[in-house]
Amino acid sequence: MGDTALARALRLHCMQVTGGFHITPADDLPCDTGSLLLISPSEPEFWPHFTTAPEYSDGMPNPLDRWSRRIGDQLAQDFEARALYPFGGPPFQPFYTWALRSGRAWASPIGFLVHDTGGLFISYRMALLVPWRASVATGQPPCDTCEGNPCATACPAGAFIGGYDVPACKGHLHSDEGQDCMAQGCAARRACPVGQGTRLPAQAQFHMKDFL
Repeated sequence: MGDTALARALRLHCMQVTGGFHITPADDLPCDTGSLLLISPSEPEFWPHFTTAPEYSDGMPNPLDRWSRRIGDQLAQDFEARALYPFGGPPFQPFYTWALRSGRAWASPIGFLVHDTGGLFISYRMALLVPWRASVATGQPPCDTCEGNPCATACPAGAFIGGYDVPACKGHLHSDEGQDCMAQGCAARRACPVGQGTRLPAQAQFHMKDFL
């Protein structure tokens, strides 16, 4: 077991490691050695894969979370690891903090996480606490070389002026003018030059409906 075997197993589910760090005894985690690995969809191939899963079409709530837990629990069993999820709280696991610590995600000008390859569409379906010292790479903050910070001004509702105005965002999405965001995904996220075109509209629509 190790990095190569895990990467191979993740590819079967159209997922990938998008960050991680080595665990220390000082971490508030249920183990004090090994590594914490952040697991994300590999887009755009993830969405067609997920729509074939039984959770997608069984009519029950939270299909993506239930799928993530089923796959994550199996991976944890197969790799003698432990799976942690960004849902199911409160209390919630500190995925934002873990992402920052990974050295591959940073706070963007609009406050959302921006990833070195996933841009503003980065999402984490789970974290795996693995018992080995994994190879964890770091990246460069994409905002450092981004001209004009287009994400900060792309929102048609001005929901990121002075902080994230959630009511303004949701009000816009309920309006006729907000149907482009509902169909294609958040305009501010789409403005990020990193990872553009990787998230399929059908996946964006799923997340936008879930947000509302």
